[in-house]
Amino acid sequence: MALAEPSRPSRLASSFSWLRDHPTVLAGLIILGVMVFISVFAPWIATHDPTRLDPLNRLKPPGAEHWFGTDHLGRDIFSRTVYGGRISLFVGFTVAAIACAVGMVIGLLSGFIRILDAIIMRIMDGLMAIPAILLAIALVAVARSSVWTVIVAVAIPEIPRVVRLVRGVVLTLREQLFVDAAVSLGAKLPRILFVHIMPNTLAPLIVQASYVAASAIIIEAILSFLGAGTPPNIPSWGNMMAEGRTYVTIAWWLLLFPGLFLSLVVLSVNLLGDGLRETLDPRLRRSARNE
Repeated sequence: MALAEPSRPSRLASSFSWLRDHPTVLAGLIILGVMVFISVFAPWIATHDPTRLDPLNRLKPPGAEHWFGTDHLGRDIFSRTVYGGRISLFVGFTVAAIACAVGMVIGLLSGFIRILDAIIMRIMDGLMAIPAILLAIALVAVARSSVWTVIVAVAIPEIPRVVRLVRGVVLTLREQLFVDAAVSLGAKLPRILFVHIMPNTLAPLIVQASYVAASAIIIEAILSFLGAGTPPNIPSWGNMMAEGRTYVTIAWWLLLFPGLFLSLVVLSVNLLGDGLRETLDPRLRRSARNE
């Protein structure tokens, strides 16, 4: 135990050194961390009840009492913006987790089993031919409007992109010597896929997950803006912008603040994804060293 303690400071120092060498990852982590902190502690940060109606104070500009102003029903914009981050972040992270988990399993099967490859990829091509927004709107229209309906509607169009990514990696890995060795030793198919091949797909999959999360956040906001997303009684950035577009000429703050927070979250996730791609992609690392 005494010999293990000196290694801890060195690991911590190497982590900070790695972050200093990758400023995009650091910037994305800081912005995203602030947004997550605000959303998680929204009940303590919000200054008013986000659903409380106050018609006497409708369309008030930003001031001391209402930091971001009020909407057409007198609801506090700052409190609604803080609570709205919960919906966007929850949808983004959940969609990324579902799409990557399902897409990874399907991609592993499609890339390794030749018989299933043609069938699975034709289904994936059919899903990719449908615009994600239209497919999400159709699914939301069929089912009852709720947060989980939006999550499923947004996750389905993202799965084919993950499948194609994992399949491409598996196609190159299945011809490697370590896979042939595992097969010759009598390893079962699940062990080959999830023990020998899957770990080699995690690096590009992590990068893809960041882009899926950013895309899901934008699609959720678009669906809510079009009235096909989360129910109107739930504060979300898309709902806030949809309600405020009618009054934008006389109350600019209705669109500014939720749009700004939405842009910051998407920017932070994209910065994080770009930084991870530069770090985990060996080709980009080699080109950076040559420069």
